[in-house]
Amino acid sequence: MPHLSLTTWSLHRELGPLKWTYWDENERSQKTRIEEQPENMTLLELPDELAKQNFRSLEICHFHFPSIEPEYLHKLHDAFVKSGITFHCLLVDYGDISNEDSQRRSSDLEFIKKWINVAANVGAKSVRVVAGEANPKNKEAIQFAKNGFQQLVEYAKPKGIRIVTENFKQLASTKENCLDLLDSNKGELGLTVDFGNFSPQEKYRSIETLMPYAESVHAKANYDKSGQIDEDEYKKSLDLVAYSGYDGPITLVYDGPGSLWDGINRIKAVVEQYCH
Repeated sequence: MPHLSLTTWSLHRELGPLKWTYWDENERSQKTRIEEQPENMTLLELPDELAKQNFRSLEICHFHFPSIEPEYLHKLHDAFVKSGITFHCLLVDYGDISNEDSQRRSSDLEFIKKWINVAANVGAKSVRVVAGEANPKNKEAIQFAKNGFQQLVEYAKPKGIRIVTENFKQLASTKENCLDLLDSNKGELGLTVDFGNFSPQEKYRSIETLMPYAESVHAKANYDKSGQIDEDEYKKSLDLVAYSGYDGPITLVYDGPGSLWDGINRIKAVVEQYCH
């Protein structure tokens, strides 16, 4: 059976400043914007806290790292080891390897490689890379993404890091494109299936189709303005995970209103029924 996991995005209002990376078209380079947030818990404290709450793994967004200096990464590695929590995936949220601009693609690939190095130093199993922001019908963009993934796989493999992508942002928003990207890399590229990123009309069919390839599940629920989830709808997606025989992390994703821990616990109560 699957096990409980969490993404730091579910605590994005708790873990201190967010370091957003973006591409500046005028200067033709990457820039960083700091968004101030309270620090009610440090990233170093999080693995131990999750162990107390019966989680078994964690996925960390790249913008939640307060530092990538060797001393800090060593401390974070030790925090995972001491807690027994697995660092399942480092989520790189910036980067468009499908972009028609070769300078942008090259720059973004180097940015992602830097985070592959970070993942290796902290002991992560994998790095999630966004396929791209181009229209899903853009065949040239799909080929750019395939080429980019091949470069990243070749870079990451000797470091013991698995490259995965996700049905996140436009290019990989269809099950057909996800399958095409996976097929082109002949098993060297993994997949995270996110409940929240498919079109409503294709959601359940897409989850069912892609679950046999999933190495992580991002279990995002629909919720109202008060943060209450649509439990019946949520269980439709979770039932598809169960029927597939999947045996990996179900990563809880909550980004709604109110207390983030309260929101996490509401979806956790449902997901625990599908985990061991």
